[in-house]
Formats: sequence, structure tokens, C-alpha cells
Amino acid sequence: MDKIIIRGGKRLKGKVKISGSKNSALPILFASILTDEPSTIKNVPDLADINTTVSFMNFIGKKTLKKGSSVITFSSGNYKHIAPYDLVRKMRASVLIMGPLLARLNRVDVSLPGGCAIGARPIDIHLEAFKKMGAQINVEGGYVKMSAPEGLSGAEIKFRFASVGATENVMLAAVLAKGVTKIINAAKEPEICDLSDVLNKMGADVKGAGTKTITIKGVNKLCGFTHNVIADRIEAATYLIACALTKGEITLENAEPAHLKAVTAKLKKAGLLIKEKNGAIYAKWVKDLKPQNINTAVYPGFPTDVQAQWTALMCLLKGKSKICETVFENRFLHVAELLRFGAKLITDGKCVYVSGVENFSGAPVMVSDLRAGAALVLAGLAAEGKTVISRIYHLDRGYDMLEKKLKKLGADIKRIKNV
Repeated sequence: MDKIIIRGGKRLKGKVKISGSKNSALPILFASILTDEPSTIKNVPDLADINTTVSFMNFIGKKTLKKGSSVITFSSGNYKHIAPYDLVRKMRASVLIMGPLLARLNRVDVSLPGGCAIGARPIDIHLEAFKKMGAQINVEGGYVKMSAPEGLSGAEIKFRFASVGATENVMLAAVLAKGVTKIINAAKEPEICDLSDVLNKMGADVKGAGTKTITIKGVNKLCGFTHNVIADRIEAATYLIACALTKGEITLENAEPAHLKAVTAKLKKAGLLIKEKNGAIYAKWVKDLKPQNINTAVYPGFPTDVQAQWTALMCLLKGKSKICETVFENRFLHVAELLRFGAKLITDGKCVYVSGVENFSGAPVMVSDLRAGAALVLAGLAAEGKTVISRIYHLDRGYDMLEKKLKKLGADIKRIKNV
């Protein structure tokens, strides 16, 4: 199993290109199932989750061809309606296959995805929405079996919370449904807007993406498309925090400042110099930073996917801070590993209380989930001595060329394979 070894204490400096958003590329890949015409998706990151999705699509009959950072999709003309456990278990986003297959085939059998290291993340909100659209639903042998013999119909769907996955799944189904679908309390993330842009390029009628209410008027047929995936705001935030932790000076290229306002506002308040210009973000450590409290929230609030990285930063700032997680339960698995670096942390329910320490000491640590892994890498970059990080396959799910990018910025980092 691969490991990452970091010898910390190096100041990060230079330019880094932010890759396309994984959380945007995945639903866009699934959207291509809605048409038999060829489609080209550009700026796709090279990640394990992307490879899983491509394999998944090939399995169900949507042929794909990867060319550099682009994925070209085209139809074999014969889709399978079954999404088996061996594929779904690898990635929770696989449940996004429900919407497009139900729309195309009027039936789909999807293995239940099971639990997740950062919380249960149930799919009942997805199923309730499909039921309102006319789907008949049964759960048998660990599979959700849905059918709509007469096709899906538009409906008014009000989510009890603004679920990104459920919003995407309903959008993917509703574009080919009969009539009008209205999603109330929809997720407002940039990835939702990116998916909406793609669907409209395909000939769909989607309005209101980025607001609480999305209205979708069903059409009979969709066409192929060409689209550039938006920049990954979580990767960008991670590098900004790495800059702060290492007292660095970096420029993020291919970033979208508008998508990062919640994070950059907190970093600026802490004292990090940040300037935004022409799709690039310049950041420089100029003085000791001051700790800042955060509460995670759905977009445009502080992202839950940046909470672990922020915790690592707060650990090395003089003073006390409070970090509260309101989106997912059980998302403090990184705390135990940060303690191994010498952090002072106390977990109490949904909050972590941090007392800053002067320095970290390198340590052997283990990754529990994607963003927790990012926090451990950041801690290793700032620590004195050697840090060995195991179970890094989690990182490969969400960070494109992580070691190469950090090395280019001056980090002493390397991957040891098959240790």
C-alpha cells in the first residue's frame, strides 16, 4: 500500500494550477447518459473517483474515451439498468446513476451504497423525490429497485435539507420527465450551476440554479455537448491553507475567486494577504495569523470539505479557536491523528476546541477519509521532522497530482509505492 513521506518546514512558494472540480465532473459525466450523441467533457481531474465513474459508465453501456484531461462519451445503444454493489460501494456518488437511467430506461436497480466514514448520508431524500415523480420503489436484497412504466412526471419537490446529491439526481431525472419539476430548498453550490449549464447546453430547460428554487421543464430529447468543468474550489482552499501553514507565497491559477469567498474571508481576517485577479488568486503570509472560529454550512457558507484543513491551521496559531461541524456527523476523525503531531484539541459533540501550539513534530499517521487526509498532509508540511502518511488511497480520490504540485511549490514530499 502506498505511503506519503514529508519532511516538513519548507516554505511553499510559486504557482500551482487548480484542477477541474471532481464534485462537478462526476454529475456531468452521468449527465452524458441522457443523450446518445457524443459529448466532450474538458478539464476533468485525474482521480480515482473519475476512473471509477468511467468504469461504471462503460459497464452500463455508455462508452468513454479519455484523452488527457478530457473525457469523450458516446453510446453503445444498449444500456443496462443495474448498478451492482461492486461498483457502487467504491463511491457514494454512484447513486447519481439513478436519475439518468430512470429517465432513459424508466427503470433502474441500484445497490444500496452503505455507510460512510463521515456519516450515514442516507439516500431517502433521493427516493422520496423520485416517488413524487411517479417512480415505484422497492428495496430487495440490498438493492433499490425503481420503475416508472409510463415515464416520470414533473412534480413539486421540497427537500427537508439542501442536499447536493439529491438536487443533482432530481435535475438529471427531471430534464426528460413530462411536465414541470420544481425543486424547493435546492442546493446552491457552484457544482449545481455547472450541471445546470451542461443540461441547458444539451437542450434542457433548467432555470434557477444557484438559488433555493430550481424549475425544470421536461423535454423529449437531449443532444451532445462540449463543456469545461469548473475549477475545484476545495482543492484551491486546501492550497491557500497550505500557504498559511508554511508561511508561504503562492499563486493559484485556474481558480474561481467567487466560489471561495467564505474561505478567503476567514483567511483574510486571520491576516493572510490575498489578492484576486483574472481568475488567479495570490496569497502571501506577511505576519502572524490570528485564530478564527468557524461553523460549517451549506454553500455559500464555510465548506464542510475544508473543515479538517482549517483545523490543522488553527492548531498552529497562538490562541484559542472553536470549530463547529453542522453538515455531517462524525467528521472529526482527523482530530486523533492531529494529536499525534502535538496538537491540543478537545472534541465536544459537534465542536472542536483548539488551543494553539508553537510547532508540530512529524509523526506516523493514518488517513480516515479524503479531507482528513488533506489535513494530515498540511500538518506534515508544517511539522518539524519526518511525517509518514498511510492509507493515502483516500487522497487519490480527490486531489489531482498532489505530490507533484506540492513538490513544485518547494515541499519535500514523496510517494513510496507498495510499502
